[in-house]
Amino acid sequence: MKETRCNRRRPRVLAAVAVACLACAAMLSAPGWAQKPSAPPVSTTAAADSDTTRVAAPASGAVTDATRDAPRGFFGNLRNSYIGQMYVKGGICMHPLLLCAIVGLVLIIERLWTLWRARINTRSLMIDVLKTLRKEGPRGAMHVCEGQRGPIAAILHSGLMRAHRGPEAVEKAIHTAGSIEMAFLERGLLALATISNVAPLLGFLGTVTGMIKAFAAIAAAEQVSAKIVARGIEEALITTAVGLMIAVPVSAFYSYFVLSIDRFVLEMEEASAELVDELLDEEYRRATGQPAAPVVQP
Repeated sequence: MKETRCNRRRPRVLAAVAVACLACAAMLSAPGWAQKPSAPPVSTTAAADSDTTRVAAPASGAVTDATRDAPRGFFGNLRNSYIGQMYVKGGICMHPLLLCAIVGLVLIIERLWTLWRARINTRSLMIDVLKTLRKEGPRGAMHVCEGQRGPIAAILHSGLMRAHRGPEAVEKAIHTAGSIEMAFLERGLLALATISNVAPLLGFLGTVTGMIKAFAAIAAAEQVSAKIVARGIEEALITTAVGLMIAVPVSAFYSYFVLSIDRFVLEMEEASAELVDELLDEEYRRATGQPAAPVVQP
C-alpha cells in the first residue's frame, strides 16, 4: 500500500532538533564554563610594565583578555545566559533532567506530526469507498483506500483484500490491521508517561542533594550565615522547579495524545462496522435481487 498508512519515517527535522538539543546539552554540561577564570594577582610594578607594553604595542596585534573571554556565537551567549547559569547551579541532577527534556521534546514533535498526518475526513472516505464498492467491487474500493493515508484507510484496505472470503474473514483482517495501527499510534506514549513520572522524582532527588550540601556547609562552618546555606538551598529549588517544568507539559501532551488516539479508535470501529454491514447487505442483495440503498452524504 502506497499511501494508506501514515508516513512512518520520522521527519528529518526531528533529527535536527535532537542534534541541536544534544549540542546544547554538551555545551551546558561542560565543567567550569559558567564562570570565567579569575586572573592571578599582579603586582603594582608588573601592572605598570604591562600597561606600558600595551600602550607601546600596535593596535592591530593587541589581544585583550576581554576579547579572549568574550562569548562567541550562539553557544557562547548560551553559556553566560541566565538559563546557563541556573543549569550549573542546579548541580549534577540537571544532566538527567536535560536528557528527559530532550527526549520528551523529540517524542512530542514526532507524535504531533504522526497524528496530524493520520487525520482524514473519515465520512468522505467511507462514502467514496461504499460508492466504488457498489459500482466496481472490492478491487475498485481498494484503489480508493490506496489513495488515502491514515490508519482508517489501512484497515479498510485490509478488510477489502479478504472480501472474497466472506464477512468473517473481513472482520478478522480488520481486527488484525486495527491492532497493528493501534500499536503504531501509541508508539512513544510509554516513554512520555515515564518522563512525566521520572522528571519530578529527579527534581526531588536534586532537592535532597542540595539540602545535604547545605547542611554539610553548616557543619563545616564556624559561624552560620545565610550565604553558607544559600547555594545548597538554591540547588534544591532549581532542580525541583525544572523537574516540574518538564513533567507538566509532558503530562499535558500525553493526555492529548491519548484522547486523539481514542478518537481514531472510535472512527476505525465505526468505519469497519460500516464496511462489514455493506458486505453483508451486498450478499443479501445478490441472493434476493433487491436494489442497493443510496449512500448517505455527509
